[in-house]
Amino acid sequence: MKILIVLAHPEPNSFNAVLFRTAIEALQQAGHEVKTSDLYRMDFNPVSGRGNFKGEKDKAHFNQQHEEVFAFHNNTFAEDIQTEQDKVFWCDVMIWQFPLWWFSVPALLKGWVDKVFTMGKFYDNGKIYESGLLKGRKALLSITTGGPEKNYVAERYGKIDDILHPIKTGILEFVGFSVLPSEIHFSVDRLTDDEGKEILEKWSDRLKNIS
Repeated sequence: MKILIVLAHPEPNSFNAVLFRTAIEALQQAGHEVKTSDLYRMDFNPVSGRGNFKGEKDKAHFNQQHEEVFAFHNNTFAEDIQTEQDKVFWCDVMIWQFPLWWFSVPALLKGWVDKVFTMGKFYDNGKIYESGLLKGRKALLSITTGGPEKNYVAERYGKIDDILHPIKTGILEFVGFSVLPSEIHFSVDRLTDDEGKEILEKWSDRLKNIS
């Protein structure tokens, strides 16, 4: 299969980065094709605006969705956006590797979505969810948290599935992805070496059997 892994963490020696590198190695060893988007190392610009496009429909008033549809029909997306879109359409499975920050994705990853998941190309009127334009592809969230698992209850932080609902349903399923069960590791800064090693082994085993 063809797998795209998107990493959103600023530290190249973080546990997220180790999970990212472990995923690449495991998938390639299992015979899968792998492409990556390491957003911080790419210095990806997450800020949307007229720079998203090489041409414009309306120079007087900026409406991003209108410009996205125009760019889709006229092949005028900026090169960095086009490159990332091509990766997403290339893959059978997309994995997001990121730390849960303020109960959501890091701003850089959200900005990547804002720029890459464009109207006309990724979704359109009526072409969402079961009719989404990326139907047939799968997505997997691989997440780390700072807080312990015991805090992710309704009376404290909220249940982790509820926290992830806007990401899974409001982004990935919206454009047609089928979302696999998330890979979640809590309190990663408090892991012992043995605990970290066990996580990596289990992650590698899961990916070798991904389907």
